[in-house]
Amino acid sequence: MTAPLDLEQDLGTLMAQARARRDEAYPHLVTYSPKVFIPLTKLCRDVCHYCTFAKPPRAGQPIYLSPEEVLEIARAGAAQGCREALFTLGEKPELRYRAAREALAALGFESTVDYLAHVAKLVRDETGLLPHLNPGTLTQDAFDRLKEVSASMGMMLETTSNRLMQRGHPHFGSPDKAPDLRLATLEAAGRARVPFTTGLLVGIGETRAERIEALLAIKASHARHGHIQEVIIQNFMPKADTKMRAHPPADPHEHLWTIAVARLILPPEISLQAPPNLAAGTGAELIAAGINDWGGVSPVTIDHVNPEAPWPEIDSLAALTARCGKTLAPRLTVYPPFQTPRWLAPEIRTRVLRASDASGLCFEGDWMPGQHGAMPRIRRSGALDPAIADILSRDPQTLDEAALETLFSARDASFHAVCAHADRLRAQVNGAQSHFVVTRNINYTNVCTYGCTFCAFSKGKRSDALAGRAYDLALPEFKRRVAEAWARGGTEVCLQGGIHPDYTGATYLALVKAAKEAAPDIHVHAFSPLEITQGARTLGLSLSDYLKQLKSAGLGSLPGTAAEILDDEIRDQIAPDKITTAQWFAVMEAAHGLGIRSTATIMYGHIERPVHWARHLIRLRDHQRRFGGFTEFVPLPFVALEAPMYLRGQSRRGPTYREAVLMHAVARIALQGAIDHIQTSWVKMGPEGARDCLGAGADDMGGTLMNESITRAAGAVHGQEFAPHQMIDLIHSLGRTPVQRSTLYGPVPPDRQARARQAAPLDEMINTPLRRKATA
Repeated sequence: MTAPLDLEQDLGTLMAQARARRDEAYPHLVTYSPKVFIPLTKLCRDVCHYCTFAKPPRAGQPIYLSPEEVLEIARAGAAQGCREALFTLGEKPELRYRAAREALAALGFESTVDYLAHVAKLVRDETGLLPHLNPGTLTQDAFDRLKEVSASMGMMLETTSNRLMQRGHPHFGSPDKAPDLRLATLEAAGRARVPFTTGLLVGIGETRAERIEALLAIKASHARHGHIQEVIIQNFMPKADTKMRAHPPADPHEHLWTIAVARLILPPEISLQAPPNLAAGTGAELIAAGINDWGGVSPVTIDHVNPEAPWPEIDSLAALTARCGKTLAPRLTVYPPFQTPRWLAPEIRTRVLRASDASGLCFEGDWMPGQHGAMPRIRRSGALDPAIADILSRDPQTLDEAALETLFSARDASFHAVCAHADRLRAQVNGAQSHFVVTRNINYTNVCTYGCTFCAFSKGKRSDALAGRAYDLALPEFKRRVAEAWARGGTEVCLQGGIHPDYTGATYLALVKAAKEAAPDIHVHAFSPLEITQGARTLGLSLSDYLKQLKSAGLGSLPGTAAEILDDEIRDQIAPDKITTAQWFAVMEAAHGLGIRSTATIMYGHIERPVHWARHLIRLRDHQRRFGGFTEFVPLPFVALEAPMYLRGQSRRGPTYREAVLMHAVARIALQGAIDHIQTSWVKMGPEGARDCLGAGADDMGGTLMNESITRAAGAVHGQEFAPHQMIDLIHSLGRTPVQRSTLYGPVPPDRQARARQAAPLDEMINTPLRRKATA
């Protein structure tokens, strides 16, 4: 049983206890929401004595922002990287002012809430910003309506003191500030499952006991519904044009006391916020008192509620946060635990997915895998997370799931520390060498019986509307491509395709034999574990017996694709009819037991979280310790633009640039001593991104490819071939030694290298249109 709080302790002791409680739940990050402030109307039927926002109607001045004005503000925010559109407005002005009723009628609406729903939908649909609505007290019916067009809503409780409603007090004449009505609104929001923001206003005449009463009321409502995502502890500041202009500002000591007490009273999952632009000191004291969030900060609009207090610059706020031993991170208006169908309407959830990173915070920058675009700047300043520093000091081979998940959270200085550590580990294994292989991708069919939601390459019976028509490569064309690859200096062909309904294990054997007939000395790197499973099943063979036949036919190694995320919690959602995690590893165990080597991959940035990345890496490491066989690990960022689940609004838009680089760095750390080579995908990362990954633990550029189909079908724009001289130039630019390798990291004869550097242009390819074909 938790010991009762002693709230009469000195402030320093209370703040120390609050910091400790905060750090248990939010150990390193302090967040903020990049937003625009949209003051839809400044009319209000209430007359709070401290409010400078609400104004009476004035002749010639519009009552409401027009839809065009709302969109102009929202678009300006989107252009500056904002993710939240904060709608602030007075409460129910039409109940007091004829001018408000007439303005609403002219706009075609009966109430302010009706008009708010309309413009919030416009912002949602036309700008991508996530609306956060503050319309004041509402019924559950109103919440249900507004939930369809907003990611979150809020209403400051301010106080539960009826005394402050009396004459001479700040809420006299303000019917919507009645505590019972505001508490009923908290309950209605909970019943409607709205991610909700509320808070206290400190210094308007309330007592400490009344503040505690308000905090306990918030806690009780949250206990019933679980809907309070953040609580704001805001300090009163007098405004020159209000009745309380002569009232002193909130005592800083009382403000800090209330923050600390709120942290100790409220459950840890509720985020605690104080506005940085109202800080009485530098703002460091607010972090010291227990906050973990700065609230909304706008690069575009002023704080219309506190217009005299400008927002801090983000870089300045980041520097302040770093001086307090924390790292600043942008978040969405809806916090990660609430980003589920239980809390969000379907249209809103789609937009939240597309605006979020793997942790549920803001997707930073405009870079997407496979696309042209500037690489986001990742600050080098800030505090090194002590937890990350501790993890980097340990033996990499001892790191567990929690440690790897923590490394994936690295930002700013911690991000650069993780990357630098990974690069040192790379040098221990590979020295100054960076590798590449001259290979050709041959995707012999894009027809597939599986319906993986991430795949834009495969074609079903009615899929011609997708990128390209269905095809099934004729054997002469297949052999021509193999021979051409050898003639151009290739040492490998990589063979993968869809699971064609007519294909059996005999088909795959025939493809291997045909490749070896066309180029007897070429290495055949072929068939995902899904194809191996399919081939063995159709011939009634065990995995081991089938792999023996493939090896005898000329199979050299396996691509470790079809892995996606090696965790069935995710596989069941993105590929429910595909092989399971255990089946994937069963193929690898059988192959490695026969001396057939393979790569290992991960496809990340869709619906999974960092914990799934950590599990994936640990499962690969455990397998490698038992069986060996993995030659390299290949991170494959999800290319979203043409992927079905992205088009249907069911996934994120790929990893952020920070996450993509970190995947290479954390993989190097996690797999040190197990898998020596980390490969970066130039097709997905782009040449500049691949270069950055080579500086963050990767040592391999992968293949020249000659033809790349799968990633381009998903919307990637990078070329289909990255020639050897381009590989060499890029590696040289890092001060590294380029090494052309074989598939299994052996040497390549000089004549093969010379041939690759003098390759003729590729002949035109012919993708044989879909037809029925023999299975052998």
